[in-house]
Amino acid sequence: MNKQTTFKLNSPFSPSGDQPVAILSLMKGLEKGYRHQTLLGATGTGKTFTMANVLAKHGKPTLVIAHNKTLAAQLAQEYQEFFPENAVHYFVSYYDYYQPEAYMPVTDTYIEKEAMINEEIDRLRHATTQALLTRRDVIIVASVSCIYGLGSPEEYEKEHMKIEAGKFIPRNDLIRALVNIHYKRTTADLLPGTFRVIGNFLEIMPINEKIIYRLTLSGGAEGTIDVIDPINRTHKKTLEHFFLFPAKHFITDKDKLKNSVKNIEAELKDQLKKFEKEKKLLEAERLKRRTRQDIAMLREVGYVNGIENYSRHLSGKMQGEAPDTLLSYFPKTEDGKADFLTIIDESHVTVPQIGGMYEGDASRKRTLIEHGFRLPSAADNRPLKFLEFEERVGQTIYTSATPGGYERKKSQQIANQIIRPTGLIDPVLEVRPIQESKTGKKAFAGQIHDFLREADKTIKGGGRVLATTLTKKMAEDLSEYIKEKKIKAAYLHSDIDTMERIEILSDFRKGKYDCLIGVNLLREGLDLPEVELIGILDADKEGFLRSETALIQTIGRAARNIKGKVILYADVVTGSMSRAIGETERRRKIQIDYNKKHGITPKTIVKSIRDITERLGTEHSKAVNRLLAVDRTLYEKNPSKLIKQKEKQMNAAVKILDFETAAILRDEILKLQSGK
Repeated sequence: MNKQTTFKLNSPFSPSGDQPVAILSLMKGLEKGYRHQTLLGATGTGKTFTMANVLAKHGKPTLVIAHNKTLAAQLAQEYQEFFPENAVHYFVSYYDYYQPEAYMPVTDTYIEKEAMINEEIDRLRHATTQALLTRRDVIIVASVSCIYGLGSPEEYEKEHMKIEAGKFIPRNDLIRALVNIHYKRTTADLLPGTFRVIGNFLEIMPINEKIIYRLTLSGGAEGTIDVIDPINRTHKKTLEHFFLFPAKHFITDKDKLKNSVKNIEAELKDQLKKFEKEKKLLEAERLKRRTRQDIAMLREVGYVNGIENYSRHLSGKMQGEAPDTLLSYFPKTEDGKADFLTIIDESHVTVPQIGGMYEGDASRKRTLIEHGFRLPSAADNRPLKFLEFEERVGQTIYTSATPGGYERKKSQQIANQIIRPTGLIDPVLEVRPIQESKTGKKAFAGQIHDFLREADKTIKGGGRVLATTLTKKMAEDLSEYIKEKKIKAAYLHSDIDTMERIEILSDFRKGKYDCLIGVNLLREGLDLPEVELIGILDADKEGFLRSETALIQTIGRAARNIKGKVILYADVVTGSMSRAIGETERRRKIQIDYNKKHGITPKTIVKSIRDITERLGTEHSKAVNRLLAVDRTLYEKNPSKLIKQKEKQMNAAVKILDFETAAILRDEILKLQSGK
C-alpha cells in the first residue's frame, strides 16, 4: 500500500504572515522524524489553517484530539471545509448523559450505570472506525474519549459482511448472519443497525449511515441491491456489492466467545474462592449472581449490557495489558509503529486531561471489584495510561497559544506563529487596584465601580464587554448588579446547558446583551470579534483561573478587535500576571513591527452573525428556512410528514457536522412526536 495519501486542501486563501515559516518548520521536523513538535500560535493567527497545510503536505492519516465535544465539532467542521473530498470524521463519547457504575462503602450505596446513548453520535463513531479500516485519506477529530476501550479492530473487521448482487445466501441464513453481527430485526421504520423483511425484500440500514440497502430476494429482479432514500423512499442507485460492518464495536466470533465464557467462569471461580477465604460471603454471593446472569446472556445472544467489563477475555488480552481503543484502528507500519500524524489541539488543556483519565477510572473500579460488583478483569476495561498513549501515537504536533510544561519539555522544535494576517495587535493591558485607593492625587474607584464606568463608555461606543470572575455566585451576583445599572447583561457558567449557552452567545453578538460575565468559560474557543473590553476581576488571586496560561487565554478574547483592551484588577502584580503581561507585550511588538514593514493597517475581524440554523449557505439551511413558514399548517394536515422532513433536515445537519442545528431539530422532533 502506498504510504503517501492524497489530501486535497480546499481554501481560497494562501498562507500569509508567519504561517509559511511555521508550515515549513513543522514539515522539516516531520521529515527529520521529530516525535514531538509544538505550534505556539497566538489567538487569531490561523493555527487550524496552518495544520491543514501541514496535514495536506505530510499525506498521512491524521488524528486531531480536542479537550471537549464542542471544540471537536468546531474543528471537524473546519477540517471538512478544508478537505471536502477526503474522509473527515467526528469521534466523541456517545453519551448524552452518563452516570458510571459505582459503589460508596461508607454509605453502602450502589449506583447502577445509567446512560443515554446518542444514536447519531454512535453512528458517527462507526463511520469513523469503518473509514479507518477501508481508506487512508482520513482525518479523525476526536475528544479524549478516543483513549477509552473500544473493542478489537481485528474482530470488528473480520466479522463484516460483503453482500454481492446475485450471490445472496439463503434468506434464513442471511437473517441469522445479520443477527450475529448485532443487527436488530424490526417491523417499524428503520434506524441505523436494524433490518426488516417486507415480502420479497430485505431492507437494511447500516450502523454507520442513514441509507437503506434493499435486497430483492425473489421475483424478476432476484439478487439485486438497490439504494433507497429512507425519508422519501426514492431509488438512488443500484449496486453490485456493499460492505456491512457489525452494529457493535465489542464483537467476538462464536468459537472465541465460547472460550471467553470459559475464562470468565474460571476467573469467577477463583474470585469466589478468594472471597470465601476472606469471609466475604455477601460479596461472593453478589458476584456469583451478577456474573452468572451475564454469562447466560453472552451464551444466549452473544452480548450483554456492560460487555466492556469482560473485554479482556473477549479480546484475548493478558491481565494488565492495554485495551484496544480508537488508536488501534489507525494504520501501523510493518514493524508495528504508528503510521499516522497526531495533532493535539489546545494542548495545555488536552494533555493534562489525557494524563488524568486513568487513575480516576481505576479508583472507581477497585472499589467495585473489592465489594463483589465486578470481576478483577473489569479493571482492564479502562482508558489508556499516559505512557501507553505516548507509545501509540507516533509523531505528534501540539497546538496552543500557551503550551504547557510537558509540550515545552518534550518538543524537539517549537514553531512560533504570532502574526495575524489581519494585522490585529494583542490588546492594550492595564493593571488597576481591586480596592478603592488613592495614590498621590489619583483616586481609584475599586474594581466593580471602575469596571462599570469603563464598560459604560465602551458600550456607548458600540462595543461589547466581558468580565471574568472567580466563582459562579460572583458571576450571577455581578450580572444582577450590572442589570440594575441599566446595562444589558447575562452570565455564563457550567450550570447553564449547552444550547442555552449557544443562544446567550448568539444574542450577545447580536446586541441583546452588552456584557457577559463568566468564570473559565470565557477562555478557549470563544470567537467574539465585537468584544472591545475585558475586565479580569481579582487578577492577583493565584490559582488555576488566574495562572499565566489562563490569563493569556482570557486576554486573547480581546485580540480580534482593533480597540481591544484588557484591565487586570489587582493590588499586587503576581508572577503569573507579570509573565502574561510580558508575553502579551512581546507579541504586540512582533505584530506592530510586521505591520509597519508591510504597510498593514489593522482592521477588526468582521464575522457575520448567524442564527444556529444558518450554516455556510448549505441546502440544508435553506430548506430549514423555507419550512419554518409552513410548519404549523403542515403539522395540522400531516404530522408524520412534518416529522419525517425534520428528520431529513437533522440528518443533513449531522452529515456536515453541524451538531448545534441537529440538536435543535432533534428537540423539535421530540416535541412534535409528543404532540406538544
